[in-house]
Amino acid sequence: MSTREFAAAAVDPDSGWTPSKSLVAKIIGGHGYNVTPQLVSAIAEGIGVAREVVAAAAHLQVIGYTSVELAKGAPATLIRMIGSGGESTEKAQAVAERWDAEA
Repeated sequence: MSTREFAAAAVDPDSGWTPSKSLVAKIIGGHGYNVTPQLVSAIAEGIGVAREVVAAAAHLQVIGYTSVELAKGAPATLIRMIGSGGESTEKAQAVAERWDAEA
């Protein structure tokens, strides 16, 4: 999935907002950007993962979690989902791998 394809698929269901291709590129590149509720929802839609899991990933990336916090709840769910390779997470795994390769 290209950044253009992802930007088109990532649409916040509540507001209809979608990130621009350049914003997606900033996120991939690790450049500065603002994490907003609309961005979290759009990313969740784009990769087909529950919004609370994407919100936990954003928290993990921006703020950081301790090992205790990673033992249960949404952060632990994220780690299990990305590592599980299950059918429901194939799209998320593919996007994560591509972004990791581009970073």
